[in-house]
Formats: sequence, structure tokens, C-alpha cells
Amino acid sequence: MAKSKLYILSKGRTFECAIQEPIIWETHRKGAPGKLTFDVIKDEELGFHEGDAVRFDYDGKKIFFGFIFIKKRTNNRIISVTAYDQLRYFKNKDTYNYEGKTAAQVLQMLIADFKLQGGKIADTKHIISSRIEDNAELFTIMDNALSITTKNTGVMYVLYDDYGKLCLQDVKTLKLDILVDEESGETFEYTTSIDENTYNKIKLARENKESGKREIFIAQDGKNINDWGILQYTDTLDEGENGQVKANALLALYNQKTRKLHINKVFGDTRVRGGSTLGVKMYLGDLTVANFMMAESAKHWFYESDHRMDLKLIGGDFVA
Repeated sequence: MAKSKLYILSKGRTFECAIQEPIIWETHRKGAPGKLTFDVIKDEELGFHEGDAVRFDYDGKKIFFGFIFIKKRTNNRIISVTAYDQLRYFKNKDTYNYEGKTAAQVLQMLIADFKLQGGKIADTKHIISSRIEDNAELFTIMDNALSITTKNTGVMYVLYDDYGKLCLQDVKTLKLDILVDEESGETFEYTTSIDENTYNKIKLARENKESGKREIFIAQDGKNINDWGILQYTDTLDEGENGQVKANALLALYNQKTRKLHINKVFGDTRVRGGSTLGVKMYLGDLTVANFMMAESAKHWFYESDHRMDLKLIGGDFVA
């Protein structure tokens, strides 16, 4: 029985398509829709159009549901197709002025306004007092709301499309029992850095309108300041934000080395998507790295006899 099943739904008809391998599925942690690319072998029956729905299952698992955006022909027999999931519509731009909403409520507002399908949406709890988004991509509107939430709570969320339903989940729920090591893929590149997005001192300021004085909130890590020098992050606070809580949350978020691992042609697992967290254990000469790291992007290559993935992994707590 075939592992790959790909269907195109066009004007009330369903076509099960013959495909020239591989089928490629790509997802990112943020800022991009899920993408499916495949080559269809044309026959007399098959007829389909931009905007038609595509469904892809592999080995009995539901992988992708989305819509055709691009068709390309280089010969009469093969049509190259690019389909995106619902997050493609987050490239739309709009203007919003909202008050007293959580990031989850912002997402529900966008889903309703653009007639999309919602799925599991976590309660993000933090209320954003007010925000104006002028002619901004929906991706940007959502990213701003989630970024404000993370900076105030320390909790990170991932927005993704799960087989035709938009979901927003705490990144912890996307943690997988998978271990990647240097044997897992064909090639890897591992980088650690304190050069970007690493801060060991957080300094937040607010003008107190009643007293006319400036309030300063500081959180810092003396040991890392000794090791790295002062790497300072500064920002201003909005009305209603708890300065010390936010400073502490930012220090917890940024007071660490950034880590990046690119590993290619890893043995495939259909659960891995942008935003998933996996275990990583690598022997790098004089050092053993044992981390949980998050997939910034995952690119799956599906064949009848094989399934591989290219992973870009970032961050993660260092586990000695």
C-alpha cells in the first residue's frame, strides 16, 4: 500500500494524484506559512486550478491541508505545484487599533475577520492594554502580540496550521521525545555565540506622570557579567506593565549563549515542525553538548521508501 496519498479537491471532485518523488513539506517557527511542493503526473482526467484544496497523508498520518497558489509546467506530462496552508493569508495587510486583548484574542479576531478555520488556541493570559497596528501584515500583528506576551510572562508560543486548523500553543506542548546526534544526519554545523540576542543586564525605564520622576528597573547576572562583560538590553515600559517582573522575565529569556545547529538528511519524523523542541546530544571533540533545541525550520522530504528532514535548530537550555 502506498505510503504517500495526495489528493486535490477541485470543484466538487477529488483527484488522487500520481506524484513524481519527492513531496517536500516545509514549516517555520514564525513568519511564514507551511508549504507543500510536489510534481503531479498529468493524465486525461486530472484538471485543477489555483485556490483548490490539497490534502497530503503519509504512512497513515495527516500531514498537510492547504491551497494551491502556484502551478508550473516545463513539459506536457509534469505539473509542478506549490501549496500553502492557511498561514499564507497572514501575508495580508490591515490596520487594527485594539484594547485590552490577549494575544489569543487577537488571533481569534484575525481568524474571524479573514474567514479562516481555528483549532487549539491556548489562553495566553497577558492582557495587552492597547496597540495600534497600521497597514501591517497579519504575521507582524501576531508576532508583536506574542512578543509582548513573552517579554511579560517568559512563556513562548508557536502559531501553526495543523491540517487546516490554526493553532496557538505554548512551545512546551511541542516538545518531542526525539534525540538528534551527529549520527542522525549526513552533515551538521553547530554554532554558539554571545554576539546576538544575548543580554546579561536588563534596564527598563518608565516616566512616572504623577511624580514626574523616572523609574528604573534592573535585572542582572553578576557571574555572566564577569565572564562576558556587560551586555545590556534597554527598553521603556508601557502603562500598566510590571517593571521588575518584565525585567526578570527578559533576563531569563536572554541571559544565555545563542545556539544554532543545522543538520541535514535526518531520519524523518512526521511530528517535527517549525516550533518543535527536540533533544540534541553531540560530541564536539573536547565537549559534549546535551540540549533541548527548537526547530526554527523543518524541511521534510517524502519518498515511498524513505523520509528525511533538514532541520535548523536554535537555542535551548544548556544541560550539563
